[in-house]
Amino acid sequence: MTEISSPLGSLRPSAPRIAPIADVSDEVATILGGGINSPDGTPLNIFGTIAHHPRLLKRFMNFAGLFLNKGLLPAREREIVILRVGWNCQSVYEFGQHTLIGERVGLTIEEITAVTKDIGEHDWNARDTALLKMSDELCADNCVSQQTWNTLSRDWKEAELIELVMVAGTYRLVSGFLNTMGVELDAETPGWPER
Repeated sequence: MTEISSPLGSLRPSAPRIAPIADVSDEVATILGGGINSPDGTPLNIFGTIAHHPRLLKRFMNFAGLFLNKGLLPAREREIVILRVGWNCQSVYEFGQHTLIGERVGLTIEEITAVTKDIGEHDWNARDTALLKMSDELCADNCVSQQTWNTLSRDWKEAELIELVMVAGTYRLVSGFLNTMGVELDAETPGWPER
């Protein structure tokens, strides 16, 4: 297996280390509920890969699904965090999937592209800037600085602050999984934006 460089220079597998399941068992079909499929009807590659471990898939769907379906955060802001974490982790799969979700919840292509650049290169509002800084700090040092925390605390309630940090951490974990497993982009999923 060869490896390819990400835009920041780290190596990524060029092919899946563990391929998505070929046959969906009844158990996996029940866990996925038929709602997270590629255009061809098969599970998205992330879920098809995790499906080798159905018990983990079930718990992952409940945990990560909370953020996307029943979380406290506005979807646009949640997606800014996920996209920035995906970029920081150089997970093209994560970034591509959440480019699609981000567009659906109101992010523009210009904003999605700006997530891949220095914060000062785009006219982010103060609230978005704090989310980007939080994501950067967690990815760089596993801790949000006091200055960024103070800024976030002005706009977000305690439960929302907890969710923001958990979203960033969860998608950092997911990005590492995707990178390590070499999960390939699903059909019709974009890669990195033009910079």
